[in-house]
Amino acid sequence: MKTSTLLLCGLLTTVLACNDATTTGTANTDTTTAGTDFTFNQGYPTSETIQKAYDAADLNRAIQMYRFFYPTVSILSTWDGNMANGCEPNKTFAIMDGAPAQVAFTPNSDTRYAGLPLDLSQGPMVLEVPPGPIMSVINDMNQLYVMDIGLPGPDKGRGGKHIVLPPGYKGAIPAGYYSGKSTTNRVLVLLRAIPKEGGPEAGEAMMKLIKVYPLGKPAIDIGWVRLNEKVADFTPVPIEKSIKYWERLAKFISEEPANPQYRIAYGELAELGIEKGKLFNPDARMKSILDQAVQTGNAIMRVQSFADRRPEKAVWKDRQWEWAVLRSNNGTFDTENYTDLYAREKWFYQAQIESPAMFNRAPGAGSLYWLGMRDHSGAYLDGSKTYKLTVPLPVPGKLFWSITIYDNGTRSEIATPQNKAALRSMFELKEYTGASVDLYFGPKAPAGKENAWIQTLPGKGWFSYFRIYGPEGPAFDGTWKPGDFEEVK
Repeated sequence: MKTSTLLLCGLLTTVLACNDATTTGTANTDTTTAGTDFTFNQGYPTSETIQKAYDAADLNRAIQMYRFFYPTVSILSTWDGNMANGCEPNKTFAIMDGAPAQVAFTPNSDTRYAGLPLDLSQGPMVLEVPPGPIMSVINDMNQLYVMDIGLPGPDKGRGGKHIVLPPGYKGAIPAGYYSGKSTTNRVLVLLRAIPKEGGPEAGEAMMKLIKVYPLGKPAIDIGWVRLNEKVADFTPVPIEKSIKYWERLAKFISEEPANPQYRIAYGELAELGIEKGKLFNPDARMKSILDQAVQTGNAIMRVQSFADRRPEKAVWKDRQWEWAVLRSNNGTFDTENYTDLYAREKWFYQAQIESPAMFNRAPGAGSLYWLGMRDHSGAYLDGSKTYKLTVPLPVPGKLFWSITIYDNGTRSEIATPQNKAALRSMFELKEYTGASVDLYFGPKAPAGKENAWIQTLPGKGWFSYFRIYGPEGPAFDGTWKPGDFEEVK
Protein backbone atom coordinates (compact mmCIF):
# COMPACT_ATOMS: atom_id res chain seq x y z
CA MET A 1 0.00 0.00 0.00
CA LYS A 2 1.40 3.41 -0.98
CA THR A 3 1.04 6.42 1.32
CA SER A 4 2.50 9.95 1.31
CA THR A 5 3.90 12.28 3.92
CA LEU A 6 4.06 16.02 3.37
CA LEU A 7 7.34 17.44 4.60
CA LEU A 8 7.79 21.21 4.47
CA CYS A 9 11.36 22.24 5.14
CA GLY A 10 12.74 25.80 4.90
CA LEU A 11 11.14 27.35 1.82
CA LEU A 12 10.86 24.03 -0.05
CA THR A 13 7.89 21.70 -0.06
CA THR A 14 8.87 18.09 -0.61
CA VAL A 15 6.45 15.23 -0.96
CA LEU A 16 8.00 12.00 0.21
CA ALA A 17 6.29 8.87 -1.01
CA CYS A 18 6.50 6.09 1.53
CA ASN A 19 5.78 2.46 0.71
CA ASP A 20 4.72 0.06 3.39
CA ALA A 21 7.45 -2.53 3.33
CA THR A 22 6.38 -6.05 2.50
CA THR A 23 8.39 -9.06 3.49
CA THR A 24 9.15 -11.44 0.68
CA GLY A 25 11.91 -13.52 2.27
CA THR A 26 12.43 -14.79 5.75
CA ALA A 27 10.66 -13.19 8.70
CA ASN A 28 13.80 -11.27 9.68
CA THR A 29 14.39 -9.62 6.28
CA ASP A 30 15.01 -5.86 6.48
CA THR A 31 13.31 -3.85 3.74
CA THR A 32 13.62 -0.17 2.97
CA THR A 33 11.75 2.09 0.61
CA ALA A 34 14.11 3.19 -2.13
CA GLY A 35 14.41 6.90 -2.78
CA THR A 36 13.02 8.08 0.57
CA ASP A 37 14.38 8.92 4.00
CA PHE A 38 12.06 6.46 5.69
CA THR A 39 13.07 2.91 6.52
CA PHE A 40 11.00 0.02 7.81
CA ASN A 41 11.82 -3.36 9.30
CA GLN A 42 9.21 -6.00 8.49
CA GLY A 43 6.74 -3.18 7.93
CA TYR A 44 7.51 -1.51 11.26
CA PRO A 45 9.21 1.92 11.36
CA THR A 46 12.79 2.14 12.54
CA SER A 47 13.70 4.50 15.38
CA GLU A 48 15.11 6.98 12.89
CA THR A 49 11.93 6.88 10.80
CA ILE A 50 9.70 7.38 13.83
CA GLN A 51 11.52 10.59 14.68
CA LYS A 52 11.56 11.87 11.11
CA ALA A 53 7.89 11.11 10.56
CA TYR A 54 6.78 12.91 13.73
CA ASP A 55 9.02 15.87 12.94
CA ALA A 56 7.53 16.05 9.45
CA ALA A 57 3.96 15.74 10.76
CA ASP A 58 4.43 18.41 13.42
CA LEU A 59 6.16 20.81 11.02
CA ASN A 60 3.44 20.38 8.43
CA ARG A 61 0.80 20.85 11.13
CA ALA A 62 2.49 24.00 12.46
CA ILE A 63 2.83 25.60 9.02
CA GLN A 64 -0.85 25.01 8.28
CA MET A 65 -1.94 26.40 11.66
CA TYR A 66 0.32 29.43 11.26
CA ARG A 67 -1.47 30.30 8.03
CA PHE A 68 -4.94 29.47 9.32
CA PHE A 69 -4.69 31.55 12.50
CA TYR A 70 -2.78 34.47 10.97
CA PRO A 71 -5.99 36.58 10.73
CA THR A 72 -6.58 35.98 14.45
CA VAL A 73 -3.08 37.00 15.52
CA SER A 74 -3.26 39.98 13.16
CA ILE A 75 -6.41 41.50 14.63
CA LEU A 76 -5.23 40.67 18.16
CA SER A 77 -2.22 42.86 17.38
CA THR A 78 -4.59 45.66 16.40
CA TRP A 79 -6.51 45.17 19.64
CA ASP A 80 -3.27 45.16 21.65
CA GLY A 81 -2.09 48.32 19.87
CA ASN A 82 -5.30 50.09 20.82
CA MET A 83 -5.02 49.00 24.45
CA ALA A 84 -1.36 50.07 24.64
CA ASN A 85 -2.26 53.54 23.39
CA GLY A 86 -5.03 54.47 25.79
CA CYS A 87 -8.16 52.64 24.67
CA GLU A 88 -10.37 50.81 27.14
CA PRO A 89 -13.11 48.36 26.09
CA ASN A 90 -16.62 49.82 26.23
CA LYS A 91 -15.28 53.14 27.59
CA THR A 92 -12.46 54.82 25.69
CA PHE A 93 -12.33 54.64 21.90
CA ALA A 94 -9.83 55.71 19.27
CA ILE A 95 -9.60 58.28 16.49
CA MET A 96 -6.77 57.96 13.97
CA ASP A 97 -5.63 59.40 10.67
CA GLY A 98 -3.98 56.93 8.34
CA ALA A 99 -0.39 58.19 8.27
CA PRO A 100 3.10 56.71 7.67
CA ALA A 101 4.01 56.95 11.36
CA GLN A 102 1.16 54.61 12.31
CA VAL A 103 1.96 51.03 11.35
CA ALA A 104 -1.25 49.32 10.22
CA PHE A 105 -2.00 46.96 7.36
CA THR A 106 -2.88 48.94 4.19
CA PRO A 107 -4.87 51.77 5.77
CA ASN A 108 -6.14 54.68 3.70
CA SER A 109 -5.42 58.34 4.30
CA ASP A 110 -8.70 59.56 2.81
CA THR A 111 -10.80 59.68 5.96
CA ARG A 112 -10.27 59.35 9.69
CA TYR A 113 -10.88 56.06 11.42
CA ALA A 114 -12.62 55.46 14.69
CA GLY A 115 -11.88 52.20 16.47
CA LEU A 116 -14.33 51.00 19.10
CA PRO A 117 -13.07 47.98 21.08
CA LEU A 118 -16.00 46.24 22.75
CA ASP A 119 -16.09 43.52 25.41
CA LEU A 120 -19.21 41.34 25.29
CA SER A 121 -18.33 39.13 28.26
CA GLN A 122 -21.06 40.77 30.37
CA GLY A 123 -23.67 40.64 27.64
CA PRO A 124 -24.74 42.29 24.35
CA MET A 125 -23.62 45.80 23.50
CA VAL A 126 -25.73 48.30 21.56
CA LEU A 127 -24.42 50.78 19.00
CA GLU A 128 -26.89 53.58 18.30
CA VAL A 129 -25.78 55.25 15.07
CA PRO A 130 -27.07 58.59 13.75
CA PRO A 131 -28.25 58.93 10.14
CA GLY A 132 -25.64 60.05 7.67
CA PRO A 133 -22.77 58.86 5.46
CA ILE A 134 -21.25 56.50 8.01
CA MET A 135 -19.44 53.34 6.89
CA SER A 136 -18.71 50.76 9.56
CA VAL A 137 -17.95 47.08 9.95
CA ILE A 138 -17.55 44.86 12.99
CA ASN A 139 -15.15 41.91 13.15
CA ASP A 140 -14.42 39.63 16.10
CA MET A 141 -11.03 38.40 17.28
CA ASN A 142 -11.10 35.51 14.81
CA GLN A 143 -11.29 38.35 12.26
CA LEU A 144 -14.66 37.00 11.20
CA TYR A 145 -17.40 39.26 9.89
CA VAL A 146 -20.08 40.15 12.44
CA MET A 147 -22.11 42.93 10.77
CA ASP A 148 -22.03 46.14 8.73
CA ILE A 149 -23.35 49.45 10.02
CA GLY A 150 -24.34 52.64 8.17
CA LEU A 151 -24.32 52.93 4.40
CA PRO A 152 -23.16 49.34 3.73
CA GLY A 153 -25.36 47.91 6.49
CA PRO A 154 -29.06 47.15 6.81
CA ASP A 155 -29.87 50.71 7.94
CA LYS A 156 -28.48 52.08 4.59
CA GLY A 157 -27.35 55.29 6.25
CA ARG A 158 -30.70 56.01 7.87
CA GLY A 159 -29.29 55.34 11.35
CA GLY A 160 -30.55 52.86 13.88
CA LYS A 161 -29.83 50.58 16.81
CA HIS A 162 -27.40 47.72 16.28
CA ILE A 163 -26.91 44.99 18.84
CA VAL A 164 -23.71 42.92 18.97
CA LEU A 165 -24.33 39.51 20.52
CA PRO A 166 -21.69 37.50 22.40
CA PRO A 167 -20.92 33.87 21.55
CA GLY A 168 -23.56 31.44 22.81
CA TYR A 169 -26.14 34.17 23.45
CA LYS A 170 -29.62 32.66 23.87
CA GLY A 171 -31.61 35.70 24.98
CA ALA A 172 -34.27 37.57 23.07
CA ILE A 173 -33.36 40.29 20.59
CA PRO A 174 -35.53 43.39 21.07
CA ALA A 175 -37.70 44.44 18.16
CA GLY A 176 -36.28 47.18 15.98
CA TYR A 177 -32.62 46.23 16.42
CA TYR A 178 -30.22 45.07 13.74
CA SER A 179 -28.08 42.27 15.14
CA GLY A 180 -24.92 40.29 14.55
CA LYS A 181 -23.28 37.53 16.59
CA SER A 182 -19.58 37.27 17.43
CA THR A 183 -17.50 34.13 17.95
CA THR A 184 -15.41 35.91 20.61
CA ASN A 185 -16.15 38.13 23.58
CA ARG A 186 -13.99 40.90 22.15
CA VAL A 187 -14.96 42.66 18.94
CA LEU A 188 -13.53 45.62 17.07
CA VAL A 189 -15.82 48.19 15.48
CA LEU A 190 -14.15 50.12 12.66
CA LEU A 191 -15.97 53.32 11.86
CA ARG A 192 -15.62 55.98 9.15
CA ALA A 193 -17.74 58.91 8.04
CA ILE A 194 -17.63 60.47 4.57
CA PRO A 195 -19.52 63.78 4.65
CA LYS A 196 -19.73 65.73 1.38
CA GLU A 197 -18.52 68.88 3.09
CA GLY A 198 -16.38 69.77 6.08
CA GLY A 199 -13.56 67.29 5.51
CA PRO A 200 -12.06 65.03 8.20
CA GLU A 201 -13.21 67.27 11.05
CA ALA A 202 -16.85 66.97 10.00
CA GLY A 203 -16.47 63.21 9.69
CA GLU A 204 -14.95 62.96 13.15
CA ALA A 205 -17.76 65.03 14.66
CA MET A 206 -20.31 62.73 13.04
CA MET A 207 -18.63 59.58 14.33
CA LYS A 208 -18.53 60.96 17.86
CA LEU A 209 -22.34 61.15 17.84
CA ILE A 210 -22.52 57.37 18.15
CA LYS A 211 -23.98 56.02 21.39
CA VAL A 212 -22.72 52.81 23.00
CA TYR A 213 -24.28 50.96 25.92
CA PRO A 214 -24.99 47.51 27.33
CA LEU A 215 -28.38 46.19 26.33
CA GLY A 216 -31.03 47.58 28.67
CA LYS A 217 -28.70 50.09 30.36
CA PRO A 218 -27.95 53.82 29.94
CA ALA A 219 -25.54 55.10 27.32
CA ILE A 220 -21.86 55.16 28.30
CA ASP A 221 -20.00 58.44 28.70
CA ILE A 222 -17.50 57.72 25.92
CA GLY A 223 -13.92 58.95 26.05
CA TRP A 224 -11.81 59.40 22.93
CA VAL A 225 -8.06 59.07 22.46
CA ARG A 226 -6.14 60.21 19.37
CA LEU A 227 -3.74 57.52 18.20
CA ASN A 228 -1.64 59.87 16.05
CA GLU A 229 0.03 61.47 19.06
CA LYS A 230 2.89 58.97 18.97
CA VAL A 231 4.21 56.18 16.76
CA ALA A 232 2.16 53.03 17.21
CA ASP A 233 2.17 49.56 15.66
CA PHE A 234 -1.13 47.75 15.14
CA THR A 235 0.25 44.79 13.15
CA PRO A 236 1.66 41.33 13.90
CA VAL A 237 4.87 42.15 11.98
CA PRO A 238 7.08 42.41 15.12
CA ILE A 239 6.08 38.88 16.20
CA GLU A 240 5.07 37.16 12.97
CA LYS A 241 8.38 35.29 12.57
CA SER A 242 9.15 34.39 16.18
CA ILE A 243 7.97 32.15 19.02
CA LYS A 244 5.97 35.16 20.25
CA TYR A 245 3.47 34.46 17.47
CA TRP A 246 2.59 31.14 19.10
CA GLU A 247 2.63 32.62 22.59
CA ARG A 248 0.08 35.26 21.56
CA LEU A 249 -2.10 32.65 19.90
CA ALA A 250 -1.91 30.37 22.95
CA LYS A 251 -2.96 33.25 25.22
CA PHE A 252 -5.93 33.95 22.97
CA ILE A 253 -7.01 30.28 22.94
CA SER A 254 -7.05 30.29 26.72
CA GLU A 255 -8.92 33.59 27.02
CA GLU A 256 -11.74 33.27 24.50
CA PRO A 257 -14.55 30.74 23.96
CA ALA A 258 -13.86 28.06 21.37
CA ASN A 259 -15.41 28.61 17.96
CA PRO A 260 -17.28 25.39 17.11
CA GLN A 261 -16.34 25.79 13.44
CA TYR A 262 -12.64 25.57 14.37
CA ARG A 263 -12.75 22.23 16.23
CA ILE A 264 -10.42 20.48 13.78
CA ALA A 265 -7.96 23.38 13.88
CA TYR A 266 -7.97 23.33 17.69
CA GLY A 267 -7.12 19.63 17.50
CA GLU A 268 -4.11 20.47 15.36
CA LEU A 269 -3.01 23.17 17.82
CA ALA A 270 -3.33 20.71 20.71
CA GLU A 271 -0.74 18.47 19.04
CA LEU A 272 1.58 21.50 19.05
CA GLY A 273 1.02 22.11 22.76
CA ILE A 274 -1.55 24.90 22.41
CA GLU A 275 -4.72 23.89 24.20
CA LYS A 276 -7.35 25.75 26.17
CA GLY A 277 -6.76 25.46 29.90
CA LYS A 278 -3.18 24.19 29.58
CA LEU A 279 0.13 26.02 29.87
CA PHE A 280 1.97 26.49 26.58
CA ASN A 281 5.49 25.33 27.36
CA PRO A 282 7.16 23.80 24.29
CA ASP A 283 10.37 21.82 24.70
CA ALA A 284 13.49 22.47 22.61
CA ARG A 285 12.37 20.16 19.81
CA MET A 286 8.94 21.78 19.48
CA LYS A 287 10.41 25.29 19.70
CA SER A 288 12.67 24.44 16.77
CA ILE A 289 9.72 23.16 14.74
CA LEU A 290 7.55 26.17 15.61
CA ASP A 291 10.38 28.53 14.69
CA GLN A 292 10.80 26.83 11.31
CA ALA A 293 7.04 26.92 10.78
CA VAL A 294 6.74 30.70 11.23
CA GLN A 295 9.56 31.29 8.76
CA THR A 296 8.10 28.94 6.15
CA GLY A 297 4.46 29.87 6.75
CA ASN A 298 5.22 33.57 6.47
CA ALA A 299 7.20 33.01 3.27
CA ILE A 300 4.31 31.05 1.73
CA MET A 301 1.85 33.81 2.57
CA ARG A 302 4.18 36.48 1.18
CA VAL A 303 4.51 34.52 -2.08
CA GLN A 304 0.75 34.08 -2.36
CA SER A 305 0.18 37.76 -1.68
CA PHE A 306 2.82 39.18 -4.03
CA ALA A 307 3.16 36.42 -6.64
CA ASP A 308 -0.44 35.24 -6.99
CA ARG A 309 -0.63 32.26 -9.36
CA ARG A 310 -4.35 32.42 -10.03
CA PRO A 311 -5.42 33.81 -13.42
CA GLU A 312 -8.52 35.47 -11.99
CA LYS A 313 -6.28 37.95 -10.16
CA ALA A 314 -6.08 40.13 -13.31
CA VAL A 315 -8.47 43.08 -13.50
CA TRP A 316 -7.82 43.72 -17.21
CA LYS A 317 -5.91 41.59 -19.73
CA ASP A 318 -3.85 44.56 -20.94
CA ARG A 319 -2.90 45.89 -17.50
CA GLN A 320 -0.79 44.71 -14.55
CA TRP A 321 -3.40 45.70 -11.95
CA GLU A 322 -4.73 42.88 -9.76
CA TRP A 323 -7.79 42.53 -7.61
CA ALA A 324 -6.73 43.15 -4.02
CA VAL A 325 -9.28 40.50 -3.03
CA LEU A 326 -9.59 37.33 -5.09
CA ARG A 327 -13.11 36.45 -3.98
CA SER A 328 -15.85 39.04 -4.39
CA ASN A 329 -19.14 37.18 -4.05
CA ASN A 330 -19.14 37.57 -0.26
CA GLY A 331 -16.97 38.88 2.51
CA THR A 332 -16.18 35.52 4.10
CA PHE A 333 -14.17 33.72 1.37
CA ASP A 334 -16.85 31.05 1.11
CA THR A 335 -17.62 29.15 -2.05
CA GLU A 336 -20.58 26.82 -2.43
CA ASN A 337 -18.62 23.87 -1.09
CA TYR A 338 -15.54 25.16 0.75
CA THR A 339 -13.72 28.14 2.25
CA ASP A 340 -11.17 29.56 -0.18
CA LEU A 341 -8.13 29.41 2.10
CA TYR A 342 -5.73 30.67 -0.57
CA ALA A 343 -7.80 33.82 -1.12
CA ARG A 344 -8.19 34.23 2.64
CA GLU A 345 -4.43 34.01 3.23
CA LYS A 346 -3.59 36.41 0.40
CA TRP A 347 -5.92 39.07 1.76
CA PHE A 348 -5.00 38.82 5.43
CA TYR A 349 -1.27 38.92 4.81
CA GLN A 350 -1.55 42.42 3.37
CA ALA A 351 -4.78 43.74 4.86
CA GLN A 352 -7.40 43.36 7.57
CA ILE A 353 -11.16 42.95 8.02
CA GLU A 354 -13.77 40.70 6.45
CA SER A 355 -16.59 42.70 4.88
CA PRO A 356 -19.03 41.95 2.04
CA ALA A 357 -19.26 45.68 1.30
CA MET A 358 -15.50 46.02 1.00
CA PHE A 359 -15.23 43.10 -1.45
CA ASN A 360 -18.29 43.82 -3.57
CA ARG A 361 -17.57 44.45 -7.26
CA ALA A 362 -20.71 46.20 -8.43
CA PRO A 363 -21.64 49.76 -9.42
CA GLY A 364 -22.77 51.73 -6.40
CA ALA A 365 -20.97 49.42 -3.94
CA GLY A 366 -19.10 50.99 -1.05
CA SER A 367 -15.56 50.85 -2.44
CA LEU A 368 -13.28 49.23 -4.97
CA TYR A 369 -9.66 48.13 -4.43
CA TRP A 370 -6.98 47.36 -7.02
CA LEU A 371 -3.49 46.15 -6.15
CA GLY A 372 -0.54 47.49 -8.14
CA MET A 373 2.98 46.11 -7.59
CA ARG A 374 4.42 45.70 -11.12
CA ASP A 375 5.31 48.09 -13.93
CA HIS A 376 3.98 47.72 -17.48
CA SER A 377 6.64 45.07 -18.27
CA GLY A 378 5.65 42.91 -15.31
CA ALA A 379 8.70 43.77 -13.18
CA TYR A 380 8.18 44.47 -9.48
CA LEU A 381 8.16 48.15 -8.51
CA ASP A 382 11.62 49.29 -7.39
CA GLY A 383 12.07 52.08 -4.84
CA SER A 384 15.20 53.32 -6.57
CA LYS A 385 13.39 54.01 -9.86
CA THR A 386 10.93 56.74 -10.86
CA TYR A 387 7.54 55.81 -12.34
CA LYS A 388 4.68 57.68 -13.96
CA LEU A 389 1.07 56.57 -13.66
CA THR A 390 -1.48 58.14 -16.00
CA VAL A 391 -5.03 58.25 -14.61
CA PRO A 392 -7.84 59.18 -17.05
CA LEU A 393 -10.24 61.82 -15.76
CA PRO A 394 -12.86 61.87 -14.49
CA VAL A 395 -12.44 58.76 -12.36
CA PRO A 396 -15.82 56.97 -12.21
CA GLY A 397 -16.63 57.32 -8.52
CA LYS A 398 -19.49 59.15 -6.84
CA LEU A 399 -17.46 60.01 -3.74
CA PHE A 400 -13.69 60.14 -4.28
CA TRP A 401 -10.63 58.15 -5.32
CA SER A 402 -7.03 57.79 -4.19
CA ILE A 403 -3.81 55.87 -4.61
CA THR A 404 -1.81 54.89 -1.54
CA ILE A 405 1.74 53.51 -1.43
CA TYR A 406 2.82 50.79 0.98
CA ASP A 407 6.12 49.32 2.16
CA ASN A 408 5.99 45.63 1.17
CA GLY A 409 7.82 44.66 4.37
CA THR A 410 5.41 46.21 6.86
CA ARG A 411 2.43 46.30 4.46
CA SER A 412 1.85 49.73 5.99
CA GLU A 413 2.12 53.20 4.47
CA ILE A 414 5.62 53.90 3.19
CA ALA A 415 7.61 56.00 5.68
CA THR A 416 9.93 58.52 4.00
CA PRO A 417 11.27 62.02 4.74
CA GLN A 418 8.35 63.32 2.68
CA ASN A 419 5.99 61.83 5.32
CA LYS A 420 3.32 61.26 2.71
CA ALA A 421 1.95 58.06 1.23
CA ALA A 422 -1.21 58.99 -0.69
CA LEU A 423 -2.48 61.12 -3.56
CA ARG A 424 -6.18 61.86 -3.09
CA SER A 425 -8.91 63.44 -5.16
CA MET A 426 -10.26 65.27 -2.10
CA PHE A 427 -6.92 66.88 -1.28
CA GLU A 428 -3.72 66.92 -3.40
CA LEU A 429 -5.50 66.25 -6.70
CA LYS A 430 -8.62 68.32 -6.07
CA GLU A 431 -7.81 70.99 -8.64
CA TYR A 432 -6.65 68.70 -11.44
CA THR A 433 -8.86 68.73 -14.55
CA GLY A 434 -8.54 67.70 -18.17
CA ALA A 435 -8.46 64.32 -19.88
CA SER A 436 -5.96 62.74 -17.46
CA VAL A 437 -3.51 63.37 -14.63
CA ASP A 438 0.05 62.04 -14.41
CA LEU A 439 1.18 60.85 -10.99
CA TYR A 440 4.83 60.21 -10.08
CA PHE A 441 6.55 57.83 -7.69
CA GLY A 442 10.30 57.78 -7.03
CA PRO A 443 13.17 58.94 -4.80
CA LYS A 444 13.00 62.52 -6.15
CA ALA A 445 10.15 64.53 -7.63
CA PRO A 446 10.39 65.37 -11.33
CA ALA A 447 10.69 69.14 -11.81
CA GLY A 448 7.34 70.85 -11.35
CA LYS A 449 5.54 67.65 -10.27
CA GLU A 450 5.94 67.92 -6.51
CA ASN A 451 2.17 68.08 -5.85
CA ALA A 452 1.55 64.86 -7.77
CA TRP A 453 4.48 62.84 -6.41
CA ILE A 454 5.09 60.30 -3.66
CA GLN A 455 8.60 59.58 -2.47
CA THR A 456 9.95 56.01 -2.51
CA LEU A 457 13.12 54.56 -0.98
CA PRO A 458 16.02 52.93 -2.85
CA GLY A 459 16.39 49.34 -1.72
CA LYS A 460 12.74 49.13 -0.66
CA GLY A 461 10.04 47.40 -2.64
CA TRP A 462 6.60 48.98 -2.59
CA PHE A 463 3.06 48.35 -3.77
CA SER A 464 -0.09 50.42 -4.15
CA TYR A 465 -3.82 50.29 -3.66
CA PHE A 466 -5.97 52.26 -6.10
CA ARG A 467 -9.29 52.94 -4.38
CA ILE A 468 -12.58 54.26 -5.75
CA TYR A 469 -15.38 55.08 -3.32
CA GLY A 470 -18.87 54.84 -4.76
CA PRO A 471 -17.54 53.22 -7.98
CA GLU A 472 -19.64 53.53 -11.13
CA GLY A 473 -20.19 51.30 -14.16
CA PRO A 474 -17.13 52.29 -16.27
CA ALA A 475 -14.85 51.05 -13.47
CA PHE A 476 -16.21 47.56 -14.06
CA ASP A 477 -16.99 47.25 -17.76
CA GLY A 478 -13.52 48.23 -19.00
CA THR A 479 -14.52 51.53 -20.60
CA TRP A 480 -12.37 53.26 -17.99
CA LYS A 481 -9.11 52.00 -16.52
CA PRO A 482 -5.90 53.54 -15.17
CA GLY A 483 -2.59 53.12 -16.99
CA ASP A 484 0.25 50.96 -15.76
CA PHE A 485 3.28 52.25 -13.89
CA GLU A 486 5.80 53.37 -16.53
CA GLU A 487 9.45 53.85 -15.64
CA VAL A 488 10.74 57.36 -16.26
CA LYS A 489 14.36 57.14 -17.39
